[in-house]
Amino acid sequence: MATTNPTPLRAPLTVEFPFTRSLGPVQSAFLTGLSHRTVLGVRTSDDRILVPPTEYDPRTAEEIRDLVEVAPTGTVTTWAWNPSPRRFQPLDTPFAWVLVTLDGAGTAMLHALDAPGPDHVRTGMRVRIRWAEERTGAITDIACFEPYDAEPDTRPEGRPASHDGRFDDMITLLTAPARLDYTYSPGRAPTDYLTALADHRTVGERCPSCRKVYVPPRGACPTCGIATDEQVEVGPHGTVTTFCIVNIKARNLDIEVPYVYGHIALDGAGLALHGRIAGIPYDQVRMGLRVEPVWVGEGRYPDHYRPTGEPDADYDAYKELI
Repeated sequence: MATTNPTPLRAPLTVEFPFTRSLGPVQSAFLTGLSHRTVLGVRTSDDRILVPPTEYDPRTAEEIRDLVEVAPTGTVTTWAWNPSPRRFQPLDTPFAWVLVTLDGAGTAMLHALDAPGPDHVRTGMRVRIRWAEERTGAITDIACFEPYDAEPDTRPEGRPASHDGRFDDMITLLTAPARLDYTYSPGRAPTDYLTALADHRTVGERCPSCRKVYVPPRGACPTCGIATDEQVEVGPHGTVTTFCIVNIKARNLDIEVPYVYGHIALDGAGLALHGRIAGIPYDQVRMGLRVEPVWVGEGRYPDHYRPTGEPDADYDAYKELI
């Protein structure tokens, strides 16, 4: 069977989840300090001051807890212009990403610089923190940096002062959203497979060497490493090879528990695919049960598989597909 749809499918895809972690005493003090407009660093045994602070010296791996307060002003060490801000970035107008060494610190921190254009940004320029109006104990409490004319304080008394890292409302947990937005294309072979499913057909591709039919097709045989392009229609009937009974209800899935999810070897396929098995009491599902797909409405995929009424398949007929 020849390929019928040469144009691969494309669709936007978002992967997102919140990540919550405990902070430990150093990071807890640093983020709580930001909510109080205080920037804390940590002093190493050789008198380097790290901002943002770490719990261990990156050179010696020694544990460090000696907190100090540094100034909210600093110097740009390097920068890059961002002409098209994305969602969740610090500013919604063009800005510069900058590394800033705060006065008193020995390392630079990354943040945004609010500037009218790249001609107004340079290495060595003086900047200061613009604090967010509402602060929650996160790096976003620093809304951004902004240009600042004053020179650094080089007097001995201007050295960073020790800080005990204690505040009345210590923040001990941090929840950071992790998000990835991209456009996904399944490729030529999966596109043909999905297009056929919309017509209530299931197609795989046969390897020209081992002759195994892969469903869903992958565009190449994973065993032989050979490209596949010969389409083969399989099913619609198939055999349950293995299954499990699900007793925990999944979020946003409107299926009452218990229900059965199984591997189904469609007739003519060289490996099993997975699907929900319904139309039969969950405790009567068994290996070898003959089933067929059921589409509901205009769904692209089979909603579930149900028994065909045929006699069970002999074990030897599907044992290689378990």
